Amino acid sequence: MAEIFEYKCPCCGGAVTFDSSVQKMKCPYCDSEFDVKAFQQKDQRLEDQAPDEYKWNEKAGQDWDSGEEEKMSVFVCKSCGGEIVGDENTAATECPYCGNPVVLSGRLSGTLKPDYVIPFKHDKEAAKTKLKEYVVSKKFAPKAFKRENKLEEIKGLYVPFWLFDSDTDAAVSYTATTVRTWSDSNYDYTETSYFDVFREGSMKFENIPCDGSSKMPDDLMETIEPFDFSEAVDFQTAYLAGYLADKYDVTMEDSVERANNRVKSSAEDVLRDTINYPYATVTTKNSSIHVKNGKAKYALYPVWILNTDHNGKKYTFAMNGETGKFTGDLPIDGKKVAALFAGLTIGVGVIAYIIGTLLGFF
Repeated sequence: MAEIFEYKCPCCGGAVTFDSSVQKMKCPYCDSEFDVKAFQQKDQRLEDQAPDEYKWNEKAGQDWDSGEEEKMSVFVCKSCGGEIVGDENTAATECPYCGNPVVLSGRLSGTLKPDYVIPFKHDKEAAKTKLKEYVVSKKFAPKAFKRENKLEEIKGLYVPFWLFDSDTDAAVSYTATTVRTWSDSNYDYTETSYFDVFREGSMKFENIPCDGSSKMPDDLMETIEPFDFSEAVDFQTAYLAGYLADKYDVTMEDSVERANNRVKSSAEDVLRDTINYPYATVTTKNSSIHVKNGKAKYALYPVWILNTDHNGKKYTFAMNGETGKFTGDLPIDGKKVAALFAGLTIGVGVIAYIIGTLLGFF
C-alpha cells in the first residue's frame, strides 16, 4: 500500500506540495514557499524527540511515631464532608470551608505523618487587616459590602501539600513569527515570516507544590503561592497547637499527573525564555520531557481561611500564612460596571464626533 505524506503550511495550515517549477515546497493557498531541506530537518528533529517520560519515587511522608496518632483528633463536617485534624486539646469547631459545625469522629489513623511544616508567620489580626485592605482596594466591590460585610469566621489551617523534586531533560520545538508592515500610496502591507526554533536542555525543579485537599480549590492555592520552603522545618505536632490541619484526601499518586503538567509547562517556559531574537510570537509546537530522579515530600503549609457574609451569601478568602499574600472572590457592583462602560461609550462617542466635525461629516 502506498504511503501518503502530508505537510502543513506553517503560515496558513494548508497542505503543502512540492512545486517542480521552483524546486521548493509550495502552499497553493497562500503561495508561501519553503526549502525542501527545512522540512527534512524538521521531520528528523520530530523523529528524534522521544515521548514524554516521568519517573517518580512513590514514597512520600513518614510513619507516625508510637503514640503520636493517638494525640490527634479528627473532626468531620457533616455538610461538605471535610475532615479536619486537630491536637488532643482542640474543642468542637466549625468547618473552615463551609462554616457548618463539625463533630469529633475519633483519633487519627491510617494516614501519613508530614515530613515538613512551614509554621505560621502571620497571626489572626494580620489576616483581618489584610481582608480590610483587600476589600477597600477593589473598585467594583459594592460600597455596602465594604461597609457591612461581616467576618463570620477566621481559621488558621495547615493545608497538605505534596512537593515534587526532579531532574528534567527537555527538548522543545517552537513556531516563531516576525511581522513587518509598510505602506505605499495605494495599500498597507503586512508580511508575517514563520520560523522553526528548537531548544533543549537539562534543569532541576524543587518543591513543585500540589495541594492534597480536594476541598481546597487548586486555583485559590496557586494564587497565594509561592511558599518559601527555606522556612520549612521538620514536622512536630507542637506546631498544630492552636491551629487546624486539613487531612489529605488526594494521595501523592493521584497528584503525580498534576505535577507532570507543571513540570512540562515550566520546562517549556524555561527554554522559551532562552529565545532572545525579537520574535512577535513564540508558541510551543512539540515537546519531549523526561523526568528522572523524581521524588516527593509531604508538607503542611499555613493558610488563613476567612469567611464573610453579605446579603445572605458567603464569600471565602485565603491568606498565605507565611508571606501574607491574599486572595478571594468579591461581589461586583453592577451599577459601577455599567457606569464605567457608559463612560467609555460616551468618551468614544465624543471622540468620533470631534473627528467627524473636523472631516466635515457633522
